[in-house]
Amino acid sequence: MAAIDWSSFWPPILLSLQVTLLASVAAAILGMAAAWWMSRGKFRGKVWVDTAFLLPLVLPPTVVGFLLLMLLGRRSWVGQAIEWLFSAPVIFSPWAAVIAAVVVAFPLVYQTMKVGFDSVDRELEQSARSMGASNWQVFRLIALPLAWRSLMTGYILGFARGLGEFGATLMIAGNIPGKTQTVPTAIYVAVDAGRMTMAWAWTIGIIVISFLMLLLTGRWKSRE
Repeated sequence: MAAIDWSSFWPPILLSLQVTLLASVAAAILGMAAAWWMSRGKFRGKVWVDTAFLLPLVLPPTVVGFLLLMLLGRRSWVGQAIEWLFSAPVIFSPWAAVIAAVVVAFPLVYQTMKVGFDSVDRELEQSARSMGASNWQVFRLIALPLAWRSLMTGYILGFARGLGEFGATLMIAGNIPGKTQTVPTAIYVAVDAGRMTMAWAWTIGIIVISFLMLLLTGRWKSRE
């Protein structure tokens, strides 16, 4: 068995962690805002919005990647606006990998956090409002402390989901070594090239990281 090329091993690992960290924070912020809005809001078409939020969870990643490619590509007005603003296209850049990870992780984060907000006693919130508390104070002082375990669980699950993203990332970020090559795409290329030692090394690495994240989630759930 060939030796592990450590100079090639670490760049996809580090890039995956950087991409996933940014994506998980963005997905957590968006997921928390959407979960709070959907948990407390009452409006027509709510079930349609909820379904749309969860749709990336069941769509094939390649479909998600294709839609993002059409939305952010250089022929779309969104892609052209981004290229004009930043003097560079977002497609086939590290930011494209972040966007792909955010989109695929968002439904899992949103659903988990929504369950947490739904579990908060509404009577406590109504009592606080009757004593003059604003919506922001109710959210910050009541909802967040009571739902924080679900919020952290949602973040960790989103982190793990973003870390393993492959299909959408390959579609819009590509597989450029040292620039957009994450661990899942590196494994795919290594297997295709017959570099099984490197494929195993990256596979074990991502399994260990994902296992630790899920183990942390399990400990929080057992305490709750």
